[in-house]
Amino acid sequence: MEERTEYLLALDGGTGSFRAILFDKYGKQIAIEQIEWEHPVDKRYPGSIGFDYEKNWEIIKQCLKELIVKNNIRTSDIRGIASDSMREGFVLYDKDQNELIGFSNIDARAKDEAVFLKTNNPDLEMEIYQRTGQTFALSALPRLMWVKKNEPEIYKKTKFINMINDWIIYKLTGKIISEPSNASTSGLFNLQERKWLPEVAEKCDLKSDIFPPVLESGEAVGYVSSDVARETGLSESTIVVCGGGDSQLGCIGLGSIKDNQAALFGGSFWQYEYNMSQPCVDSQGRIRVNCHAIPSIWQQEAIAWSSGLVMRWFRDAFLSLDKEKAAECGMSVYALMDEKAKDIPLGCYGMSSVFADVMNFRNLKHAAPTFTNFMIDPERFNKYTFYKSIMENAGLITLGHLKMVKEITGHVPDEILFAGGSAYSSLWCQVVADILGIRIVTPKEVEATALGAAFLAGVGSGVYKNLDEAIQYVKIDRVYEPNMENHQKYLEIFDEWQVIYKEELALADKGVTHHMWIAAGAK
Repeated sequence: MEERTEYLLALDGGTGSFRAILFDKYGKQIAIEQIEWEHPVDKRYPGSIGFDYEKNWEIIKQCLKELIVKNNIRTSDIRGIASDSMREGFVLYDKDQNELIGFSNIDARAKDEAVFLKTNNPDLEMEIYQRTGQTFALSALPRLMWVKKNEPEIYKKTKFINMINDWIIYKLTGKIISEPSNASTSGLFNLQERKWLPEVAEKCDLKSDIFPPVLESGEAVGYVSSDVARETGLSESTIVVCGGGDSQLGCIGLGSIKDNQAALFGGSFWQYEYNMSQPCVDSQGRIRVNCHAIPSIWQQEAIAWSSGLVMRWFRDAFLSLDKEKAAECGMSVYALMDEKAKDIPLGCYGMSSVFADVMNFRNLKHAAPTFTNFMIDPERFNKYTFYKSIMENAGLITLGHLKMVKEITGHVPDEILFAGGSAYSSLWCQVVADILGIRIVTPKEVEATALGAAFLAGVGSGVYKNLDEAIQYVKIDRVYEPNMENHQKYLEIFDEWQVIYKEELALADKGVTHHMWIAAGAK
């Protein structure tokens, strides 16, 4: 008898686009459809970046239809669907489950509310952090207060809240639920007990009865509704499974599901995720703590601001000719630059890059972006030196994060699983391994987040017994062993870099230069 084809569908709601990605049960990517989506700006409110749930649902349906038609997919073969999304973004609903307003993850309209929370009760932020792992910098609390103040009719009608990945599940099934991995980024979620924390809302004079039921990632929610099946071509027999936040599902897609494992995601922002068997927060509030998409695992998360974006800026601003040359050679511009930059000595002749600080979650801010301590010497200080210096900067920030996690937990992982666009660069991988003094492992499947969603879809639909069975299909591409002699030199460079950064940050704090980024309420 011919073995039945079994597909798993991941729905990925990123910051810049939506993607529908189909995998087989062995973790092999079968098909992908992607459409960019834009988040509306309300000109009345500076910093506002919303989530257009009406237009974005049309984009999702279009992606699904095209995925099915273009690839001639028999939809009855799709056993399970799960979603992931950008974190911090959320949607409010009325009592009839109609969407009222949506916020993207990068919405920053609630500056005044964040400042109010910090100044009106200076102890409140740390009190909430101890229970939620979140500060006011990225949480939903200030934005809910903003709704109450600026959109009172919407606030009055609000009956439910959930995150963007949960919203996708709602659109497929008609059920409003939430799950811990993304809900825990809201600042309204109990880390220890993995449930909503209405008393935090009450402390901020907000509604405390708007929180939906919590399911763990990988639990079945329901089936594709008849309306959605008709509009997309999906089958009503397909099980829809609770997904999670993009970073947590990325960890699953890398096989990072157990205590003391660690993952590094080198995208626009770099995120270091360290797994723990208990929700351990920092007494100083320096690091973010989230629920993993695994019931018995939590994560310390440290974010390096804009590391990937800095490299993209450098590429677009200074490498036009190199892009043309790389295209002629049938290679990426990064591969070309890697080849040229590999001979730049460790430490880039003493030049330092200042682009982001080691994370201080309670007072999140970054100095003006700077290259410093270079000379007018084109033989040594050329575009290849600057290119490698950006790489080293990302690695040094990550070293700071590694040190901070060790200080808080007492542990350092044996290896770090590395995914994202930056992991395509073998030079960058080796630089990071040398800086950290830890083995770096990269996967073959570049879509780690979507693969994590697919694995959860497989668990919830019965394709796999559990995640342990699923992650056997994670395939390793390369392993980068650290050069420990280089590591010792980088430790000295790290100390020097911290001194430089402190001085640069002081200049920004004095208003002499401009902060690269500063959270609302940061001092």
